[in-house]
Amino acid sequence: MPKERVDTILFDLDGTLVDSRKDIVAAVNHTLREMGREEKPFELVVSYIGTGSTDLVRKALEDDSDEAVSEGLSIFTRYFGEHFADNTRLFPNVRETLSHFGDKRMMLVTNRRTELTRSTLDKFGLSGFFSEIRGGDDDACLKPTGCPITKVLSGAGEKAIMVGDMDLDILSGKEAGTLTCGVTYGLGSRKDLRKAGADFVIDDILELKDIIE
Repeated sequence: MPKERVDTILFDLDGTLVDSRKDIVAAVNHTLREMGREEKPFELVVSYIGTGSTDLVRKALEDDSDEAVSEGLSIFTRYFGEHFADNTRLFPNVRETLSHFGDKRMMLVTNRRTELTRSTLDKFGLSGFFSEIRGGDDDACLKPTGCPITKVLSGAGEKAIMVGDMDLDILSGKEAGTLTCGVTYGLGSRKDLRKAGADFVIDDILELKDIIE
């Protein structure tokens, strides 16, 4: 299979570069305790991850009121900001893959808030790989819409590929007109990645070397 010539590689963060499930779940359950709510099972909280902090807190609280979500988001953000890397780890071969594509333009497009995204990249020494970071600070411009990707791409003539672990990454890339590659080791499933129309599906991020020239 011939390799794809691309100018820009767009990466998701949670579930693609880092396994952050334990720290996110801990922050959610801390929030629930602080608000006098019952903690939730690990896998249930994990199922809420992906669509941004506001939606994560709303789902965990099972409360749509602005007051509750605002309070919960404040508690979650403060706690997670202090404990974002207690148990978070890089997935295998992430650093090797980013190093391999060091001559490419690489960007990070995530629904995680920008400040926490930068903190995580700094913690693992990955910041230098990315020319731009697009975080999920604007609830109106999040994946699965193509908005966050179109915001960072330079426009006509640029060929890009979006790499992520969830269907929302694939849908965002497709709407923005990029190639898409799903990874199966993260939060999403192979079935959902295929259903979303991923151009490529890989089990190890290092397999990008077989796809991208």
